Amino acid sequence: MSATRKLLLPLALTLAIAACSKPADEAAAPAADAAAPATTEQAATPAADAAAAAPAAEAIQIASGTYKLDPSHTDVLAQWSHFGFSHPSAHFGNAEGTLVYDAADVTKSTVEVKLPLSGLNSFTAKFDEHLKSADFFDAAKFADATFKSTKVEAAGTNKLTVTGDLTIKGITKPVTLDVTINGGGEHPMAKVPAAGFDATTTLKRSDFGVGAYAPNVSDEVNIRITTEATGEKPAA
Repeated sequence: MSATRKLLLPLALTLAIAACSKPADEAAAPAADAAAPATTEQAATPAADAAAAAPAAEAIQIASGTYKLDPSHTDVLAQWSHFGFSHPSAHFGNAEGTLVYDAADVTKSTVEVKLPLSGLNSFTAKFDEHLKSADFFDAAKFADATFKSTKVEAAGTNKLTVTGDLTIKGITKPVTLDVTINGGGEHPMAKVPAAGFDATTTLKRSDFGVGAYAPNVSDEVNIRITTEATGEKPAA
């Protein structure tokens, strides 16, 4: 083989390899681009668009008027921590109360409730007796707990903040309830105006003279309320 051919052969092989490899690299590049994950902004766009397109919650309409609480569908549930081991509860039934609702100006609305301690139920008869004793509610002397609103405010769509005076064992303290409006309109069976609410708050039982065994039995008590109220049948 001549010296010239020996010099040209390696050069030809190098050019051939380069020519073959170039299309493969170019083909791989689009595939790599396709496999690359979308940016955070791109990935978030559909979710953000969906959130923006979601309809706003529709405000529930309650007719102005005076409503009476329905004791069969009203419950005040109290729950606390027992030595950190369990979370017992008790409920206050037989509620009596009046709600005056002003649809044009909710700040003019009022609510007044009486909770007879005869309706206190811890689901254990022996514990009921202890709760009604002088160690706790002293029901023989103080037969009722009461709540009377002092301020009602709108707090968003179908939300209210109700502040009022809670009285237990003759001790009165301010309490604020976070209220959700569940429904309003004509009651399907009674055919009268009706309204329904849920509410929550947290209070310290020691503020009301019911603080026995605190803090081992938690001083803080979580309160959950659900209630229905009905108005009078509209005049014909």
